[in-house]
Amino acid sequence: MKLLIVDDDGLIRDSLKLMLETTDGWTARTAADGEDAFVKCREELPDIILMDIRMPVCDGVEATRKIKEAFPEVKIVMLTTFTDDGYITSAINAGAEGYLLKSTPADGIIERIRAVEKGAMVFDKGVNLSAKKPEAVIFDILTERENEVLALVATGLSNGEIAAKLFLSPGTVRNAVSVILEKLELRDRTQLAVYYWRNSVG
Repeated sequence: MKLLIVDDDGLIRDSLKLMLETTDGWTARTAADGEDAFVKCREELPDIILMDIRMPVCDGVEATRKIKEAFPEVKIVMLTTFTDDGYITSAINAGAEGYLLKSTPADGIIERIRAVEKGAMVFDKGVNLSAKKPEAVIFDILTERENEVLALVATGLSNGEIAAKLFLSPGTVRNAVSVILEKLELRDRTQLAVYYWRNSVG
């Protein structure tokens, strides 16, 4: 797998490169900012990009938007120190497949990269996705209860956790998820999360 590490801190870039290239079959290149990342993508398209948020010249959110427009097949995971939900929402709306913190252990980063490669959307446990209220996004095609369930699916909760939170049975939640998938014509929970966050306000 070909990776591109984008960070304005040279020590972080080099450390991540060394760490990721210990994984069999993985190669990693580096870029110092979003503009540099775009140039590197034009030279050789990576499979996955690890993208910092705050950088000079072109920040991570703008770079994600620009790269996704030109190369939609490239998957991008934000790797940052910031947990502000404004950054998180902006990154997801720009097209990012995940949001990880630099404090994530090395094996955790590798595990999540593998998950993104398989089509999952990943978030660090330290990222407070639940900061956004369920009513922040309302889909007219769904009932009030279905909107609540969708919002909680988007924060990464399991059916059991959603059931406990909404005082429902796991079976009721499971049925609701199936109905939501059918109404929105989506395939799985990952697509539900992506759909929710990319239609999120703010």
